[in-house]
Amino acid sequence: MRVHIIGINYWPEVTGIAVFSTGRAEHLASAGHDVTMCAAVPYYPQWRVPAEYRGLKFTREARAGVAILRCPLYVPSAVNPIRRVLHEASFIASGFLRSLFCRRPDVLFVVSPPLGLAVAAVILSWLWRVPYVFHVADLQPDTALDLGMVGPGRVARLLYAVEHLAYRRAALVSTLTDAMRARIIAKGIPAEKVVLFADWADPQLFALAGGQSALIRQELGLGDAFLVLHAGNMGVKQGLDVVLDAAHQTRSNSGIVYLLVGDGAMRPHLEARARALALDNVRIVPLMDHERFLRVLAAADVCLVTQQRTVADVVFPSKVLTLLAAGKPVIASVTSGSAVANVIAGAGAGMVVRPEDGVALATAIEELRGDPSRRAGMGTAGRAYASSHWERTATLRYLTDTVERVAVASSTGAAPVAAKSRPRG
Repeated sequence: MRVHIIGINYWPEVTGIAVFSTGRAEHLASAGHDVTMCAAVPYYPQWRVPAEYRGLKFTREARAGVAILRCPLYVPSAVNPIRRVLHEASFIASGFLRSLFCRRPDVLFVVSPPLGLAVAAVILSWLWRVPYVFHVADLQPDTALDLGMVGPGRVARLLYAVEHLAYRRAALVSTLTDAMRARIIAKGIPAEKVVLFADWADPQLFALAGGQSALIRQELGLGDAFLVLHAGNMGVKQGLDVVLDAAHQTRSNSGIVYLLVGDGAMRPHLEARARALALDNVRIVPLMDHERFLRVLAAADVCLVTQQRTVADVVFPSKVLTLLAAGKPVIASVTSGSAVANVIAGAGAGMVVRPEDGVALATAIEELRGDPSRRAGMGTAGRAYASSHWERTATLRYLTDTVERVAVASSTGAAPVAAKSRPRG
């Protein structure tokens, strides 16, 4: 089977969608399929293109059996809604043009965001006479409206029209969680056409232990402080001001240190605000290599997941999988009833507090600080949940089986049918 994948983020990016697009492509290749990945040059989450990838040029690489076609794109130095549209549009155009000169595949797999890749999917599917799977990692129109990036009106109607086109023409629509799947079905898409291709937990995380933390604590000058960790993208959706609010609430307690690891559009704002508030208990550090990050994660006493209150079931951050698999107690500053809240509460893996409420977050941190046995129980429960829901091999096997069924159905003229069972998610 020949599979052509289009997605903006891919290896060597080490956070977000790139990790899972890379894993899916490489697993399909390891199963004996001919896989081409049409991706942007790396830029995320620093929003900077490495020197070796700069220039308006198309290049080709190979890794783990996958042919990687690199496409240039516009990467703004500072992200705002207009520049983000231009950024995504530049990849949609370059990715589409590059794909036009590729061999006809048996199936096309398109990763959204950006939502506009739906247009490329529809045209390429028509030209090649092949089915496409539309994988939704973020319900982008819902997110844009929920966060106030666009208001009701022509732009919103255009986004929803593109979304409907993508879903209607796709052989299958895939997404990450049951809540996101329910949202897509509620938009009028037949339930049998919407499947789950969940993300997965890094197998290394299940063996992570606190004994790996002493050296990194020494390097970062943490001593025996109670370490509260947030790791990942520092964007608008994360609403990370709440962490600084909590740090301000507990600033008189020198035994609590907040560590924010990562990068993103909001990082300069967070750094400036931490300086303005003189928050000596806050450290903001760049992305780390994988092994160093694992040591930091092992050192953490409590980990955070934060979202703006308007974010509910439109996204499901992959850091949730990471933290539970690592056996870390989690405090989720998210909307009650959201997908994240339901997982944390259902797994018994931590506490859920009101989003954008620094006092509530600080209170939860102090409560867990004083109860080591409760933290240990949450970590154990979270790891068990991650093992049963996000095991890598089963998740990727289901994806491969389902994509193969789409290709077979297309060749025989039958309606595509998903594999009969899927990993729990």
